[in-house]
Amino acid sequence: MTAQSPNDPLHGVTLKMILTELVEELGWEELGRRIDIRCFTHTPCIPSSLKFLRRTPWARDKVEELYLRSKM
Repeated sequence: MTAQSPNDPLHGVTLKMILTELVEELGWEELGRRIDIRCFTHTPCIPSSLKFLRRTPWARDKVEELYLRSKM
């Protein structure tokens, strides 16, 4: 069974969709407070944050975790 199976709650949800939704719901300031990474706290923008998150598995995991918690 792969990590992206239909039973995966993130199946079909892109990182861009996750980040955009979190920014709309929380705003950059709150997102930076909850996940203290520089791309959220210093001149944040979607493209640079996506680039960082795609290269940094631990940060992406934190964003995905926050997204899943926000959906419960």
